[in-house]
Amino acid sequence: MRTQVGIVGAGPAGLLLGHLLKAAGIDAVIVERQTRARVQERIRAGVLERTTTDLLHRLGIDARLDAEGLPHDGFALADDGRLIRIDVAALTGGHVTVYGQTEVTRDLIDAAGPRDLPILWESPVAAIEGIDGDRPVIVHGEGGAQRLECDFVAGCDGFHGAGRQAMPASVRRVFERAYPFGWLGVLADVPPCDGELIYASHDRGFALASMRSPTRSRYYLQVGLDERLEDWPDERFWEELSTRLGDGVAARVTRGPSIEKSIAPLRSFVAEPMRHGRLFLAGDAAHIVPPTGAKGLNLASSDVAYLSEALIGWYSRGDEAGLAGYGARALARVWKSERFSWYLTKLMHRFPEDGAFERRMQTAELDYIAGSTAAQTSIAENYVGLPL
Repeated sequence: MRTQVGIVGAGPAGLLLGHLLKAAGIDAVIVERQTRARVQERIRAGVLERTTTDLLHRLGIDARLDAEGLPHDGFALADDGRLIRIDVAALTGGHVTVYGQTEVTRDLIDAAGPRDLPILWESPVAAIEGIDGDRPVIVHGEGGAQRLECDFVAGCDGFHGAGRQAMPASVRRVFERAYPFGWLGVLADVPPCDGELIYASHDRGFALASMRSPTRSRYYLQVGLDERLEDWPDERFWEELSTRLGDGVAARVTRGPSIEKSIAPLRSFVAEPMRHGRLFLAGDAAHIVPPTGAKGLNLASSDVAYLSEALIGWYSRGDEAGLAGYGARALARVWKSERFSWYLTKLMHRFPEDGAFERRMQTAELDYIAGSTAAQTSIAENYVGLPL
């Protein structure tokens, strides 16, 4: 096969990029190792910055987003029962939208067929060849039997994918922080305990009260890396969640059977560069953030906004500058989002190596945020999404 841009990975980054290119008249083919069902059922984040919703509106893939998305004007930080509301709308003039990544993915996949965006399902990538030349090739399919020749390759296939591995070891640099805990997440068909997200700091660990819809809730607990799902029956989860959220919030929690339960480790990770030759990285292939700041999907969106703009400039005007500057432009936003996610993670979680001093610093920081409009504005600006 031959196309203009070969995209590895049918997650939100790859799908968004494919749609943006097709809308500009640029041919693209997406190669995905998993089945369509497997990709669509992944449970991921659910807070969208305006960066992401603007792209979906621009593409006209927004009917369910507009019908089912929940605009949020703020969120709360909780500390031993005290709620500190961050009024994002008043402080920034913007808002975020709660709409699950699972739903975004489904919408993008459903729109691919009618818009002639090919997705090659169940076709693992064996190699990406020729990225230093002008005709790179994606070798894919069972036993590497298929070859997709491209002008450019976009690696949007996540942390373990072939995209980042195709970067020459001589140029690859990795920056990483693995956190000594994970998040135990539960999805349940019960109404949320609050109309906005609540990030809770407690001596027993972090907790998050979130939602996917007015009838479906998503809750998280900080747990050790040695914890197992079988150690957390629903009854134990709800009891621990109530303790960490505090009596006032816990009284509003509706309990019910979990429909999904998982434990995910937390990591801060950046791979540089994001471009080498004719290969470009976007999304989790280039960076991972702890979910505390709700930045993962939104960073993928800003990556592909920059990358699509650069590719469109090259095809329409022969502009090399956009391609050359993509990595630096994307990384400037990536590192700021990494900083914010690291900051919130450090502020709200309990670290095994920390002692009384570090706990006092967390309390002092939360006290400062509670009484400072400037501090709340800084948090709100980062939470709603820095401008492109």
